Amino acid sequence: MGAFFGKSSKKTAPSRITDQDKAVLQLKQQRDRLKQYQKRIELQLENDRLMAKKCLQQGRKDRAKLLLRKKKYQESLLSNADKQLENLEKLAADLEFAQVEMKVLDGLKQGNAALKKVHEMLDINEVEKIMDETREGIEKQQEIDAILTDVLTQQDEDDVLAELDALEAEEQGVELPSVPTDDLPAAVEDDDEGVDTKATKTKTNAKKVLVEA
Repeated sequence: MGAFFGKSSKKTAPSRITDQDKAVLQLKQQRDRLKQYQKRIELQLENDRLMAKKCLQQGRKDRAKLLLRKKKYQESLLSNADKQLENLEKLAADLEFAQVEMKVLDGLKQGNAALKKVHEMLDINEVEKIMDETREGIEKQQEIDAILTDVLTQQDEDDVLAELDALEAEEQGVELPSVPTDDLPAAVEDDDEGVDTKATKTKTNAKKVLVEA
């Protein structure tokens, strides 16, 4: 029975609506009511103008004058309402912007606190040690690269590049043409030598003809 009539163990979640939110809401409600009031005044002004015109047509000049005086007074009220509306809108905007500034400041505060905790976890000496080890590792790798580069010949470098191209082509699904291993034929040189021999023989025969003549 105590479970039915006792107090609930669940705690009510805190409301996310702040006092500033309530103030902004009230200002906007007042703004809306003021706009409705302006609309009523504008309709009344138009009605008074039409009534004054009708009274003039009927020869009731005093009644028309009274209506125009009422219209003039309501115009002053409408002007005051415009000023109040401007003040309400400005106040609501300022309050909303102040809320944004508060959220920004709160975010900066939390960020600074988190950054401070990170700095507390980091030790300057440990950071310098890590940087030194990283620098030493890079220098050692550079030395190894230099040694490997000196050991390999130009032909080895060309083979490495060719193998790299082949691997890249294999990854992309492209089949490269195979490199020929046979020696090139020397037919061109033989043809050149035959041409030179023929030219030499022709010159010799020409000299013999001149001598015999």
